[in-house]
Amino acid sequence: MRPRARQLLLDFDNVLAHYRREQRVAHLASHAGAPFARAWQALYGSGLETRYDAGQVSTSGYLRELGERIGAVVDEQAWIEARMAATRADTQAIARLLALEPAVPMAVLTNNGELMARAIPRIVAPLLPRLEGRVLCSGSLGRRKPDPQVYLHALERLGWNAADTLFVDDLFVNVQGARRAGLHADSVRDARALGRVLKRFGLA
Repeated sequence: MRPRARQLLLDFDNVLAHYRREQRVAHLASHAGAPFARAWQALYGSGLETRYDAGQVSTSGYLRELGERIGAVVDEQAWIEARMAATRADTQAIARLLALEPAVPMAVLTNNGELMARAIPRIVAPLLPRLEGRVLCSGSLGRRKPDPQVYLHALERLGWNAADTLFVDDLFVNVQGARRAGLHADSVRDARALGRVLKRFGLA
């Protein structure tokens, strides 16, 4: 008997959208008039991005420290503009999701800080009626995937049952974490693979 799911929990980067870190860093570097290497170090080499994604630093503290490290003020608008410049919606994946029955609840769970909850609706705008504000970031949950607790916290926020939920991610390590939390889960690399997984779990 094939497993069936009733709800769909989706990763964001490389599932719903294509993301290029280098493009984001270049945009921030241009904003600050700083070398690319300094902007990269500010975000990734310093560990700031990882701490923000895990909820270990507030949004205001994160933006302040990022600005100090990069050598220019980085406000919410500048941050979102840089993220959007590096992120392109996967129109084929979105089309497959929009084709599902309207009764299928959907949500996003992404390893990102709280600011991404404001950027994602702008990047995948056609999905907004289906998501209905259900965009969850690891930064607001206090843990990162693949920690099984982050999936359980997400389900608690959503009011969903693990046994009825399918989680989809591009990284298999995150799929393993979801399975340990009791969710159905599988990895996808493109819209075609997403379609196969949705069909396998009775959603398409």
